[in-house]
Amino acid sequence: MKKLKQRWGITNNFQLLLIIVVFAINGSLSAKISGYLMSFLGINNENTHWFFYYLVLLLLVLPIYPFLLMGFGYLFGQSKFFFPFGKRMLKSMGLGFIFK
Repeated sequence: MKKLKQRWGITNNFQLLLIIVVFAINGSLSAKISGYLMSFLGINNENTHWFFYYLVLLLLVLPIYPFLLMGFGYLFGQSKFFFPFGKRMLKSMGLGFIFK
């Protein structure tokens, strides 16, 4: 944990706990939201080949994840850590123009 705190520039264990909680909530919620969007579009395991099902799921999760990450990071008081992290993710997806 010491190396992780040092790498992320975290000063105490409580801050590390908040960051881990934000990652956990964000991962679960982004997958759940993507599942709801897929059912809204009528895409499920029964009517779609597994490859296309997971491809669409991935394409839905990827843009949702960084926005939720920054939002929950802000709510948990860790925006200083999560905003640059989310911006880097968006830039790597080609969506960096959103924050210019």
